[in-house]
Amino acid sequence: MPYLLSLLDKSPIEEGSTAAAALRATVKLAQKAEELGYHRFWVAEHHSMPNLASSAPETLIAYLLAKTARIRVGSGGVMLQHYSAYKVAETFNLLASLAPARVDLGVGKAPGGFPLSTRALQLGGGGAKKPDFAQQLSDINTYLAADLAHEGPHATPFPPAAPERFLLGASVDSAQLAAAKGWRLVFAGQLNGDPENLSKTFDAYARASGGKTPILALAAYAAEDAAVARKAVGDLRIVKVFLTDGRSVNVGTEEQAAEYARQAGVGIDRLESKAPSVLHGTAAEVRGQLDDLHSRYGITEFIIETPAVATAERFASIERLAKERLSLAA
Repeated sequence: MPYLLSLLDKSPIEEGSTAAAALRATVKLAQKAEELGYHRFWVAEHHSMPNLASSAPETLIAYLLAKTARIRVGSGGVMLQHYSAYKVAETFNLLASLAPARVDLGVGKAPGGFPLSTRALQLGGGGAKKPDFAQQLSDINTYLAADLAHEGPHATPFPPAAPERFLLGASVDSAQLAAAKGWRLVFAGQLNGDPENLSKTFDAYARASGGKTPILALAAYAAEDAAVARKAVGDLRIVKVFLTDGRSVNVGTEEQAAEYARQAGVGIDRLESKAPSVLHGTAAEVRGQLDDLHSRYGITEFIIETPAVATAERFASIERLAKERLSLAA
């Protein structure tokens, strides 16, 4: 059975360019994705990042919906710890009323930024105790159910079809939580590509959800030549910083690790640098890797993030993969 291909975009800002140019590229990429037959187009949430322009996915989603006609558009994802469940449900109900049956609500547990931006986002909470992540998912379920008999506030307007709900995670705990709350799991393979963890998480979700299979998000780059692809991804790194207070986070560079620790007001215990998990090669080679994952795990949809390459190459990569997808469908 052929699988679906979807895209995740972070609106990367090229060196020497601007955030406005990065956002224009995201719009054109969404339009191109629709033209090429991709199933979904998701945008991310990252705060106070000089190299990324997508800080408010719900705002960008509204613009993308207006600039496209058929493709599903959504968040990959809203960082739920910063917001009230009611406001998130209200916002996405409004989006789904503007573009019925085209809106996806993906949520994540991470902060999407460094400690200073996290603190700024969470100012004005009024001292009220914040619900935990699981309770927020339950609350969103209640609001999206559009039950007029519900005695609490209604997340109006009620759309013809509720937004589809997705939980982004990469652990057995995330799998069990997604299944318990009735959310589709999206395994964040671009952040945690460990095959053993992937297998355990998929198995846990299948058991808890009655046999459903997660969507797999991953990074992939298809070049005209395999050597070009190897060179493009060869210098990419993820730095995992272990802080002295027991926390650990992934950042892009050692400089970012030092800045994170400074903002957190703690020391660095140690750093681990590794190459990120990126499928790469020619389009046929990348398709072969996708085919293998599809056969091994029964995956019916991949959400692909193109790593930080030039804008023209991002466009070329998704076009090459789309042509391979057409041959697969045939």
